[in-house]
Amino acid sequence: MFSEVPIDKGRLKKEDIDREILRVSIAAEMDATSLYEQMASMTDNEDLKVVLLDIAQEEKTHIGEFHTMLLRLDEEQEKELEKGKKEVEELTGKK
Repeated sequence: MFSEVPIDKGRLKKEDIDREILRVSIAAEMDATSLYEQMASMTDNEDLKVVLLDIAQEEKTHIGEFHTMLLRLDEEQEKELEKGKKEVEELTGKK
């Protein structure tokens, strides 16, 4: 879990900062999603479970928002994402 931003701005080029902010944001949202889903599976309180899973779903939307912004700012990321998708399709025989 992130309690502080794990980016050393002094070690990054100015043009790389926004991409790194987005990557850290994606990681934080994925961590939060996992945490809420794990806690939901631990509780017997159905109301709490519903709330935790709803919040986890919202975090997935946040991941999508940050990911969309990252793809706008990093052409290489977009190309590699497409390569990864094709590799999985080839390995599994499924689209």
